[in-house]
Amino acid sequence: MKTAVAENQKISIQDRPQPALSDFNNEGAIVKVLGCGLCGSDIVKFLHDGTEKVLGHEVVGEIVDIRPCFLSKFKIGDKVVLGHHVPCMKCEYCENKNYSMCRQFKETNIVPGGFAEYIYVSPKHLKNTVFKVPKHLDDMEISFMEPLACCIRAVERAEVKDGTTSLVIGLGSIGLLMGQAIKAFKGDVIGCDLIEERVALASNLNFDASIKFEDNDTTAATVKEMTCGYGADIIFMTSGSDKAIEFALKAVRDGGTILVFSSVPNDTAGYTNNDIYYRELKVMGSYSPSPMDLELAHKLLRKKKVIVKYLSTVYSLDNLGDAIQDTMDNKTLKAYIKVAKD
Repeated sequence: MKTAVAENQKISIQDRPQPALSDFNNEGAIVKVLGCGLCGSDIVKFLHDGTEKVLGHEVVGEIVDIRPCFLSKFKIGDKVVLGHHVPCMKCEYCENKNYSMCRQFKETNIVPGGFAEYIYVSPKHLKNTVFKVPKHLDDMEISFMEPLACCIRAVERAEVKDGTTSLVIGLGSIGLLMGQAIKAFKGDVIGCDLIEERVALASNLNFDASIKFEDNDTTAATVKEMTCGYGADIIFMTSGSDKAIEFALKAVRDGGTILVFSSVPNDTAGYTNNDIYYRELKVMGSYSPSPMDLELAHKLLRKKKVIVKYLSTVYSLDNLGDAIQDTMDNKTLKAYIKVAKD
């Protein structure tokens, strides 16, 4: 099967053996990949993990083999969308709702990865993280289920609710999803970005307001003017720039929350101790979703409560390297890799 293999910041298209259920105790499913979204975490691995790997986990596909059939809610021919990690739901991490810290969560994955023509999906995945594709959504739209679920997880952890005002710093595809997830939880949301086109797009996606970043002091003052002089209750850091940290500290209200939702190149960058201490700030992270978050994301997309059709550019599997470069160069908000041929 055709497979896009990443190694040492290069993509090569290789012919690899197609997975078969006989390789996995004749349990689970083989899925023909129709398409797969390119995640920011894929790009981080592409840049910083030089080992050979097959990236991609925002998969839409069609089941071509499944066993044992009578134990599953799916059948051959079903079009499905899936999440790639499965928590055990019974360890200490899961009991404390730290699902992405669960050891099983970290060990489970799809094989070999979404940028291949076929993947293996385990029984655990079929039970917990696989969903049928609604007939009224196209493959690209439903591929946003997993990244939207990540945003839902962040919104839940930050305790967004009616009466809170959030500021989303960075209006890439994740920032635009985050803002819509905040609205789904009844919060008010302001978007902020350096790129004018993204600011305008946020205004069309149900954000209460969106502003272009000018500089830390000026833009933080604008946020405070919009929040009765206080600053945002919650900051969502969807920007991958460590320079955004200073802005976040200036724009958050005393006693507010900063939710970190992206890695930054400078791993020594951080939030100053005295700001956190004297201003009683809460700084927290959010990483990956639970099966319940995936289910809610599927529901929001199915009911068109979150709009994604303006966010993606379609690339072929042969052009995965171009998709990665275009995303890094801000030439596209989000790349969707079409794997199966028409």
